[in-house]
Amino acid sequence: MATGLEHEPVNSTGGYALPKQCFGTSHVPLSPAVRAGDTVYVSGQVPVGGDGVVVKGGITEQTEQVLANVKAALALAGCTMDDVVKTTVWLEDARDFGAFNAVYARHFPRNPPARTTVESRLMIDIKIEVEAVAYRPL
Repeated sequence: MATGLEHEPVNSTGGYALPKQCFGTSHVPLSPAVRAGDTVYVSGQVPVGGDGVVVKGGITEQTEQVLANVKAALALAGCTMDDVVKTTVWLEDARDFGAFNAVYARHFPRNPPARTTVESRLMIDIKIEVEAVAYRPL
């Protein structure tokens, strides 16, 4: 008897694979957020406001904007900052770590995610970039 599921993809454990879902758009070839099953991946967010311009100010202002952008990308996939389990942070200057960390702590006040923070030359003239991985069961 046909169930209507015969043509669905099957994963390696014999279950049905969930499709990848992409959320949002960008002027570069990436999706701001991608859901694969219960995991949501947020592309590296930079300190660009809604007008497409890098925010004025130093690491404090840029970190606030980046984390606002992470929050907005998460929301596209139905997640919140509380769902974040891992972040990766790139700082243009390691001497900005203290100021960055103070802002970051306000955005993750309880049960902060695992985090990797490195100093790196970034693709555009900015001080910070942050990517995130969230877990939110469907």
